[in-house]
Amino acid sequence: MNFQQLRSVREAARRGFNLTEVAAALHTSQPGVSRQIRELEDELGIQIFVRAGKRLTGLTPAGETVLPLVEALLRDADNLQRAGADFANAGSGTLTIAATHSQARYALPPAVRDFSLAHPGVLLRLHQGSPPQIARWLLDGEADIGIATEALAEYPDLAALPCYAWSHCVVVPAGHELQQLAAVGEVLSLQRLAGYPIVTYETGYTGRRHIDEAFARQGLQPNIVLAAMDADVVKTYVELGMGVGIIAAIAFDEERDRPLRAIDARHLFATNTTRLALRRGSHLRGYAYDFITQFAPPLTRDLVDRALAADPGDSFDI
Repeated sequence: MNFQQLRSVREAARRGFNLTEVAAALHTSQPGVSRQIRELEDELGIQIFVRAGKRLTGLTPAGETVLPLVEALLRDADNLQRAGADFANAGSGTLTIAATHSQARYALPPAVRDFSLAHPGVLLRLHQGSPPQIARWLLDGEADIGIATEALAEYPDLAALPCYAWSHCVVVPAGHELQQLAAVGEVLSLQRLAGYPIVTYETGYTGRRHIDEAFARQGLQPNIVLAAMDADVVKTYVELGMGVGIIAAIAFDEERDRPLRAIDARHLFATNTTRLALRRGSHLRGYAYDFITQFAPPLTRDLVDRALAADPGDSFDI
């Protein structure tokens, strides 16, 4: 038994049993992947995969039992390498952060800048995607730290720690009717907001669930004319006059967004929580803890370690 055999099995399951994709991911040949899988099956005395001719089509019952053990072995090997690197090359390495577009654009830059100054030997890699993509990258070991909204707390194999709370705001072009009403003290209502075309986030991004829930509770159907993954895109189309925007308040900057005006909407939509997620059982290198504390000072090393060791149902509010 060797790690290449284990990796071949794991990647085959991850990539829908497509051996061409497995071979590309492992930088080897398709016959080589088939051989590694067959040798492991022979050694264990079981069939891990269901086959149709030469194609893999699924996992056998034995394969369903073996796969989690294979993944655990590979995680432990990765942790062992990280632990060794902590002592051999304490000041160098790679740290991969996965975040949504809004977090990467508006929340992360100060932490990235300060971390890079303090750790010049560490290469920072930034992946951007949806919360489900971020969760998958963490679970697959392709990212060390994930940053997104509450959705990350829905994965039991991730420890998702709260970092900070934030609210939405409504953005409109300067001189818009809603801005004029706000200027004379009228409090914005969902009923009035629902009367305008709306530009906001794509489903699954940046608190969109709370936006939908707020309208649904009032029995309102918002006229969403455009949905995007990024607040900058939303603001661009609001500036073009396509509608009023609903974005994270942290994404509005008076200096940069001069053609637009922001209207407080914290009373309309539920408060959101940005969470920092880590794969349970993973070994973090020392500089990873430094980045976490840089981004969210309340997340001390002790708190992070307790979260990683805790049962999925345990709560770590800050």
